[in-house]
Amino acid sequence: MKILILGAGAMGMLFGGYLSQENSVWLLDVDQGRVDKINADGVTVREKDGRDRRFCPSAVTGPAGLPVMDLVLVFVKSMFTVDALEKNRALIGPDTYLMTLQNGAGHEAKLLRFADREHVVIGSTQHNASVLENGRTYHGGTGITSIGLLDGESEAVAHIAASFTACGFPCVTSGDVKRQIWTKLFTNTAASALTAVLQVPLGFLYDDPHARALMGELCREAVAVANAEGAAQFDEAEVIQGVEAVCRNAKDGYTSIYADIRDGRRTEVDTISGSVLEAARALGLSVPYHEMVVKMIHALENKAAYKTRQEEKI
Repeated sequence: MKILILGAGAMGMLFGGYLSQENSVWLLDVDQGRVDKINADGVTVREKDGRDRRFCPSAVTGPAGLPVMDLVLVFVKSMFTVDALEKNRALIGPDTYLMTLQNGAGHEAKLLRFADREHVVIGSTQHNASVLENGRTYHGGTGITSIGLLDGESEAVAHIAASFTACGFPCVTSGDVKRQIWTKLFTNTAASALTAVLQVPLGFLYDDPHARALMGELCREAVAVANAEGAAQFDEAEVIQGVEAVCRNAKDGYTSIYADIRDGRRTEVDTISGSVLEAARALGLSVPYHEMVVKMIHALENKAAYKTRQEEKI
């Protein structure tokens, strides 16, 4: 397949590297230094066992000279999705699939502005990664990637799942997209958001009893909202065990939202914890732990901007 990956950050490099083994892959990023580094030295993936694996996808800063793609995989932050797709609209043909493996919920509405329902693929993945430097990413967690179409007809994307699997990402198709979105969101809102607030790796949330208790409360709130919404039903204890397992199995893993707070960048909290908060309000439910997390993360974003302004005054 001809695959365009929007965003050459941690996950973009990880998937771009692996998928380039069996496909023609272009990583598109606005950072010229990052693009130059990848074109010069390839993408290096540091595995959990310490091994370095090198891959050679192409990297570009724009669509000029590229063909219409078979698959466009979106890995930019959610607030940049529409702009990235708009700038690369020429690479999206009538048969191009648009896929999101982004954190959070609600991304399908943005993709539907550029493709019909038969070509919008929603997915979730248990893989996680963190940037070491330009061209280098740490592969902190592994597992299953699940993808499906909005209307549940998953057979049409079986060839995509087969290609992912052949490249080292075990991938299955799902006819229950809403369930997989919530399943991924449980980990994002209960674990990833806490790593940002506490500035810790995933393993800390499992090992520390206080952090683990907070994670459990966030899980309970999210499950209550998901079950009230009615599209899927979840067992609270199973969800908590699943999120804990992610933290236990990727103890050294750092999330993208952790890195955003660490580096003073805006986060995607409004499409992660914020999406649970929005759904809860629509259902008339109270989710105080999620309200606190969203406010904390926005405060941390503002703290970075405040610090910069104070330093400029000195």
